[in-house]
Amino acid sequence: MAQLADRVAVVTGASRGIGRAVALEFARRGATVAVNYNSSAEAAEEVVRAITDVGGKAAAIQADVSNFEQAGMLIEAAIKTFGRVDILVNNAGTTRDNLILRMKEEDWDVVIDTNLKSAWNCCRAVVRSMMKQRYGRIVNVTSVSGIAGNEGQTNYSASKAGLIGLTKSLAREVASRSITVNAVAPGFVPTELTSTLPPDIRDRLNDHIPLGRWATVEDVAYAVAFMASDEASYITGQVLSVDGGLVMG
Repeated sequence: MAQLADRVAVVTGASRGIGRAVALEFARRGATVAVNYNSSAEAAEEVVRAITDVGGKAAAIQADVSNFEQAGMLIEAAIKTFGRVDILVNNAGTTRDNLILRMKEEDWDVVIDTNLKSAWNCCRAVVRSMMKQRYGRIVNVTSVSGIAGNEGQTNYSASKAGLIGLTKSLAREVASRSITVNAVAPGFVPTELTSTLPPDIRDRLNDHIPLGRWATVEDVAYAVAFMASDEASYITGQVLSVDGGLVMG
């Protein structure tokens, strides 16, 4: 399987969870991967080792992508290291859930900056080089919470809904240069962000999923890899839900 052979991908928040799974799946399909992380250097290096141990190419690059300058430095470092960037996956994200009357302003700002501003920062940094090479794939990892909303997540849902708007608007701007921009919207996925949910709540959530189970990180990675491939060259501005049927319509 080498659908991404000779492609260079930048994956933000790639040291764990969905980002890690995407980085590994990209490498399995032949891509060279820039593994971005903010604070988890050891975890990012483990992802790089997992790729290089099986003959792939990867490098860990530290950057807080919610910072405009650091996001630019990430893309510059990837181009300097690997010569180009063909694929950008905006996956960096966080949650600070609470009801709005209990939510602090800082909780809003951190989630918006990490989930939404970071994606804009990275898109802004990479688009010029993609336009010059007349090729690019941008995949934004949003959430079904950005489609249907979720109580206790006004900040998170707003950031993920904003990411959908960013996806559709940017897709229109860059389509003439053979750059596609799509989003993948996971439902419930067992990651560090959901690890604190009690088992009884997780069981109740399964009752609302037609397929009767949570997604795996690999389920999401497969969808992201498809959107990043040449097989998806005629798909842009779309949101693909990977949620077991949780949100339809």
